[in-house]
Amino acid sequence: MQNYLDNGMIFSFLARANKKLDNAEQDEIRVLNISILNLGSQIISNEVKIAMLLPYEKIGKYASSTTNAAFAYLMTRSHPFVLKSYKIENEDEDEIRRALSLIESDGFSYVIAPLTQQGAQSVINAGSDLNVYIPTINNKDVSTNSPRIVFGAIDYKAQVDLLMKEAVSPLVIFSDTSSTGKKLALYEEEIFKYTTQIKPTMDDAQEQVQNIKFFNEEERVEEVKVLNKEHEIIKYYISGITTNLEKHLKENEKIINATFFINTPIVKSGMIMSQLTLYDANATNVLSTQVNYDPLLLSMTQYSDRKDMVVANSITQNNNILTETNSLLGSDIVYDWINYATTIGVDYIFNQLTNEDREYDVKLQDNQMQYDIELLQPSVSRFIKYAHVDRTVLEDEELIKEKTQN
Repeated sequence: MQNYLDNGMIFSFLARANKKLDNAEQDEIRVLNISILNLGSQIISNEVKIAMLLPYEKIGKYASSTTNAAFAYLMTRSHPFVLKSYKIENEDEDEIRRALSLIESDGFSYVIAPLTQQGAQSVINAGSDLNVYIPTINNKDVSTNSPRIVFGAIDYKAQVDLLMKEAVSPLVIFSDTSSTGKKLALYEEEIFKYTTQIKPTMDDAQEQVQNIKFFNEEERVEEVKVLNKEHEIIKYYISGITTNLEKHLKENEKIINATFFINTPIVKSGMIMSQLTLYDANATNVLSTQVNYDPLLLSMTQYSDRKDMVVANSITQNNNILTETNSLLGSDIVYDWINYATTIGVDYIFNQLTNEDREYDVKLQDNQMQYDIELLQPSVSRFIKYAHVDRTVLEDEELIKEKTQN
């Protein structure tokens, strides 16, 4: 079998590889080529039918990338399938209700719908009998007890909770002016202020978001002074056009040795981190959620800018065959969490329709996919596991060193 592969005789290899191989590497090549050549669909079995509900204007590139992620998964399984896209003009309830009715009349029972929060609420209000999987929304962002709607988005709140264990005072928060950025900033503030009290909810943060207004696309600075020295917080909301942070960072004694929490897209994050180094902020560490788990971070920043950065990541399960198949279709499930969440959803639906084993063991609880969270550091050329640093011990060591020298 290996000789066939070594000599490029892939069809001779596949002709004899008609069942799972004991050699893991050879079996992976077998499955990958079966999916690429679409040989698996020749196996007679019940047809798998999945509809895609796509608001192109709202989700942009994800209209095609989530479709490709779903297609890539189905290509690797030994079942004929139908994957049909339904384009909608907007996410209004009437439009959603019309599309779901059409999908049901076409004989589909499962739908993957990468929607915004507005679209998710419209699906809830529509009350359809279809089974709808929404990879872009977490169940904490909506209110429903419908057993037919499953949510697949990652849990930013859980990521913040884990990251905040690495934070020290003062906490400096950089966020953009998007709804997500503002919500995260407010939640991080509350978590940091009340680490020993009852933690707030994302709903608490959402209520406060409405009170934040921005004018002329200029950043707004909010300084939060807390009586307890251990919980000082400074927040910066920066607009998309801001490129220079000198007035906030240069010779600013309030932020020396601070923890910086960054809630901005990757390009803006790279700009912030490079200027932290430029203006000698001497950050204790830099924290960020899934938004900055991106290989661009490694090429956009110097290692000295990111050496003390910690990033939360919920894309913790990799499947080489699916990764390669997605890559052939121009879809990324290694770093792009929406495409990853879509793949998890297709895997779940495929299991429901065929009773075949799932490829991923992501659990479903309260109609929400439950992802593990790992903390990573952007190293020289890749993301590596983060090893927790006990800063209390470091402070004690510094104090002992200082006393010894005296």
